[in-house]
Amino acid sequence: MPLFEATILTIFIIFLFIGLFSIIFGFPGTFLILGDIILYAWITGFEKIGFKIIIVLVFISLLAETIDFFMVIAGAKKYGSSKKGVILSIIGGIIGAILMATVLLGLGAIIGAFFGGFVGAFLGEYLEQKKFKEAVRAGYGSLIGRIIGILIKGSLAIVMVITALSAIYS
Repeated sequence: MPLFEATILTIFIIFLFIGLFSIIFGFPGTFLILGDIILYAWITGFEKIGFKIIIVLVFISLLAETIDFFMVIAGAKKYGSSKKGVILSIIGGIIGAILMATVLLGLGAIIGAFFGGFVGAFLGEYLEQKKFKEAVRAGYGSLIGRIIGILIKGSLAIVMVITALSAIYS
């Protein structure tokens, strides 16, 4: 394999794993994976990854991001969260991941994403209802929804990566 092709393939694989890793922090990693795959396919002239595979991966990516988004909402709503609690849960998860990213060699971002989501939902409900128990319950629901959403999205992202790498190495 020529040096240029090896370099492109290496960069491609690195970005696939960055996309996978970013999912843990609540970021839209499947879009990064999809963009990486489309760029690689374009650079290689759609030789190994064709339009059929890309169309399937677009569908999987949209499905994964939609499920993840609605799982946080469903978890929070199931445990009594208001609209404000849901919105603050999403914002709190992102802020928590960013603030904790430097702790434990970056693994703190995982804790920050979950804790931030919990705190966001808690604050949203506490400010709305002024009831501690209901606010904790909403935070817990948000946390459960976020965990389930990330697990589903992560699983679908792994399917995307395996599909792309299988197409390249087959």
